[in-house]
Amino acid sequence: MLAIRLVSGPERLDTLVLPIRPGGPAEGPDAPAALLPTAPPPDDLLAEAAALLPPARLTGRPGELWTQLRPGGTPQRLVLLGIGAGDEHGWRTAGAALARAVKDETYVTVLLPARSDAALRGLAEGLLLGSYRFRLTEAGGAPALSEVDVVVDDPDRLAPTLAAARTTAEMTRLARDLTNTPSSVKNPSWFAEQVASAVTGRPDLHLRVREPEELAAEGFGGILAVGCGSASGPRLVELEWRPADARTHVVLVGKGITFDTGGISIKPVPAMKLMRKDMAGAAAVLAATLGAAALRLPVRITTLAPLAENMVSGSAFRPGDIVRHYGGLTSETTNSDAEGRLVLADAMAYAVQELQPDLLVDLATLTGANAVALGKRHGALYSENDQLAADLLAAIDAAGEAAWRMPLAADYVEYLGSDLADLHSSPAQGAGSVTAALFLREFTGDLRDRWVHVDMSAPSWAEEDDAELTRGATGWGVRGLLRWLATLA
Repeated sequence: MLAIRLVSGPERLDTLVLPIRPGGPAEGPDAPAALLPTAPPPDDLLAEAAALLPPARLTGRPGELWTQLRPGGTPQRLVLLGIGAGDEHGWRTAGAALARAVKDETYVTVLLPARSDAALRGLAEGLLLGSYRFRLTEAGGAPALSEVDVVVDDPDRLAPTLAAARTTAEMTRLARDLTNTPSSVKNPSWFAEQVASAVTGRPDLHLRVREPEELAAEGFGGILAVGCGSASGPRLVELEWRPADARTHVVLVGKGITFDTGGISIKPVPAMKLMRKDMAGAAAVLAATLGAAALRLPVRITTLAPLAENMVSGSAFRPGDIVRHYGGLTSETTNSDAEGRLVLADAMAYAVQELQPDLLVDLATLTGANAVALGKRHGALYSENDQLAADLLAAIDAAGEAAWRMPLAADYVEYLGSDLADLHSSPAQGAGSVTAALFLREFTGDLRDRWVHVDMSAPSWAEEDDAELTRGATGWGVRGLLRWLATLA
């Protein structure tokens, strides 16, 4: 991962980056961008940079970039970088654009303004996330950029800010790696092994992995039903971060379908080809828990990742089967492609009955209806607790992600009725994301008013590079969860 150094003055001046912002309102909407006050650059660079702004027609919008070559000069390349309003979001976008633009340089130096906590966090996250690559081939050269020097007024004071940004980016990249990995490699056993490897050497983290025999003995019927069609048996990963000074206990649950064919209700090819991403919720909650441990956040977290591969075979569960979930509730499933809610229901029921947390949050690539309702970038958030929903939405927004609160419509509850079981898990009526959330609510017990569900199927994947997102898995949810968990300390 890219190295970022905090320095009090420029030391390596091959490439120097100066931030620019939009011109002031009094200058009119077409006014050229302005240089942001920073530590003074060497020689007469300020005058040279200021003279470039009008002819280059720079606006200062986030991520806008101009490179001026200076043969024989020091620095040899001067980069003007737009940061927009100069908030964390603008700096994050700018950092990602810079990482892509200077990928062929060995190192660059960036000047930051004084008291630049938000600027540093945004810049660092943007650099580290925008430079992310996932490749299973050595063909094609890797970017040369290896180090970025950031000139700040007080490196020692800002070191914890950089550490938090680095941890957040590292865990987001881990979630991306897990999600991008092809399902020819990634099955429930492999996924559990990756978690075990990530936990090794980290104090105060405790891991338990239930295999099929234990799942059967303890009554996890939903996980077993979904996983029974695959030669790769299901797992339930339980990861706990339990610091001594914790006052709040949060359970995070993430859907972990390592590949989803749709089962006997098989998906069409266009809908199936990216189903390696159907475990992005599990990747996000596990990475967030590892991040909380790395940051030593004083909040107890138990993370549950029900892992299964939903395959077609003679042993696969059938449309119309009755599933008995953990704790005894039964559900009728007439669509084997509505499998995610079955494994989540087991994990949530277990959390409520055995772990007794203060708060329960689940993330899942649950429905295509998420994208129909909200487009490609927003998760659909459901909760009956206004304050809890507002707090989590605020954290998601601050972290640079996006979600929108959706209704738990009472008039859809009747669609969950079944003549054969306690619940119908896959009703054909009602809005798909809403009815899925209502089904999960039935497994929240006494935590119904302290539960949040996020359907994040759409924002878990990006079709192209955009700001800090790179094409492929986004690691959505890691950043928002870490911001929110920090507020519970």
